[in-house]
Amino acid sequence: MSRYENTFRALQEKGEGAFVPFVMLGDPNPEDALEIIRAIVDAGADALELGVPFSDPVADGPTIQKAHIRALDGGANVDKALAQVRTIREEYPDLPIGMLIYANVAYVRGVGEFYREFAEAGADSILLPDVPVREGQPFSEAASAHGIDPIYIAPAKASEQTLEGVAAQSRGYIYAISRDGVTGTERESSVEGLREVVANVQRFGGAPVLLGFGISAPEHVRAAIEAGAAGAITGSAITSIIDRHVEGTHPHPGRVTDMAALKEELATFVSEMKSATR
Repeated sequence: MSRYENTFRALQEKGEGAFVPFVMLGDPNPEDALEIIRAIVDAGADALELGVPFSDPVADGPTIQKAHIRALDGGANVDKALAQVRTIREEYPDLPIGMLIYANVAYVRGVGEFYREFAEAGADSILLPDVPVREGQPFSEAASAHGIDPIYIAPAKASEQTLEGVAAQSRGYIYAISRDGVTGTERESSVEGLREVVANVQRFGGAPVLLGFGISAPEHVRAAIEAGAAGAITGSAITSIIDRHVEGTHPHPGRVTDMAALKEELATFVSEMKSATR
């Protein structure tokens, strides 16, 4: 069984959903990012979604865009991201690690080589947010060949054909988005209609559904679980906490000003979000 299957089964037996935080690798630098990730996992994260910094993150709103830029200013690159994944995998052998990476990175590395490298580093899944499922076959095939779960996004108002494709092609989990748009926009996530979003995806079977985009408070997590999702993914809310504790402006490298205070705030937030899955 995969790490995702083991995790979802264990959570189901306890009557809990999954809380999955997103963190940008290398933000604001590799050493601080690892400290941040350790604090988040130790506070109760059930799995991780890790970003690889990219210059044109089209699916992301301003908060996570800023994290991409900060990490790049700090010297982030794919080799350093792979090194961080290896470290996290060594420290947390059973934790599901999902990657969120833009497709240009895969093209530049060579698609087969790209999946091989992340598999060897210890990643379980890769989501390419700018590759819709209708264009995903070569990526899915390369992922499966190297033991990586391909993840696809199920948009809130997707066609039947798209949802059927997402259910058929996704392994590990399905990333259902609770509303249209980019990550972390100012308008609050509406918990209205979440049940319909989840039910639409689940009609076609497939992997467990995690809800993302606009999940920023415990009540959003609770609503996602009540709507039938297996869990929720939070990115911009965590990135905002990190942002408040980083100094340094583009194009200069940033640094965390008070790591103890940042870790304490992250631990409180993560534990509150995780509690909402129970």
